Amino acid sequence: MDARPKMIYIPDTMTNWPWSRTINPHYEDVKSEVDACIRDIKALSPELLVAFDKCNTALLIALAYPNVSREHLRIGCDMMNCYLFLDEFTSIDNAAGVKESVNIVIDAIHNPHKIRPEGECILGEILRQFWARAIQSASPPSQRHFFETFIPYLYGVAAEALDREHGRSRSIDDFLKLRRLTVGLKMCLFINEMKTGLPDEVFYHPVIVDLADCITDLILIDNDMISYNKEQAACEDHNLVNIVMLELGLDVSGAMAWAAHYHVEVEKRFIDGLTKVPSWGPSVDVLVKRYLDGMAMWPRAQHSWMHEVHRYFPATGMSPEIQQTRLVPLLPRPDRKPRETHICHSYPPISITFSRLVLSVVLVTICCSHLYNRYLYPYVPSIKS
Repeated sequence: MDARPKMIYIPDTMTNWPWSRTINPHYEDVKSEVDACIRDIKALSPELLVAFDKCNTALLIALAYPNVSREHLRIGCDMMNCYLFLDEFTSIDNAAGVKESVNIVIDAIHNPHKIRPEGECILGEILRQFWARAIQSASPPSQRHFFETFIPYLYGVAAEALDREHGRSRSIDDFLKLRRLTVGLKMCLFINEMKTGLPDEVFYHPVIVDLADCITDLILIDNDMISYNKEQAACEDHNLVNIVMLELGLDVSGAMAWAAHYHVEVEKRFIDGLTKVPSWGPSVDVLVKRYLDGMAMWPRAQHSWMHEVHRYFPATGMSPEIQQTRLVPLLPRPDRKPRETHICHSYPPISITFSRLVLSVVLVTICCSHLYNRYLYPYVPSIKS
């Protein structure tokens, strides 16, 4: 019997991407500051701190925003740490717990100067601090655009939790609609317009929207290919490779090849789309070019980051040997464990009175109903049921 582990081939998708690896000069300084702040959050468990160290989110942000100021780099790091902790909390929580966490986060973002209730999940305070700092230097358009992308992301996370709890497997098309929300890319683009926001006629122009959609797909394809091994070993199936395998009856290699081919198609669509960007006059065109260049940095930044950190390749990052062969051993997949624990309740349990519950429901309804109807209702049918 062959005792050698099964190997996975991970295609290198970024060989022809025109934007090269560039890093923000403030990286080391900001990383030290952010690391110290995270360790000052006493409620974070040792497991979460280990996950934080493996991620090195400051590196990702410094690669994604090589030209922003030190302050905006710091805000970008805070934003990505919010995303990390949201992912760590919600990916192992049940649907009811995720829904409660989402409501806490929405309330914190809408009330950045309000003291969080005693005993509340730490996510509320983490998000509150991030947004309280961000609004001090973020242009009004960028703040609005962040809300209009962040809230759908949160509802996407809630929909993913429902899928996970009910064992639902989506079609490729339906999965991509949800994954474009949960990958969280669009909410990150607001950093590129913090200094001077884009006018709405630019931000919502069909060509600009399609370019953002392209970058979102490139990000989720690369993320899901590189993270597939880690996620399947943790019985996490919200992954494009897994969905392609199920729908098309392919093995891992076939699904990886399908994803890589789709990546090439989206790359071409993005490059072609850049030639279709209209002019809004010299002063606005400068902002548009800066925004699109910043958008285009994201696929290169994520690709470099995922290869360099220990989150996906625990020992040393992607070693030179793996980078050359593109082969990694398939990790063993344990039996699926039931998801019953509401993680946020462990920091510490939340005491919710009936009046607070009613107030929370009213507040969330007022703040989010128009965004839900406009952005999420047509795309995520599982939330509507």
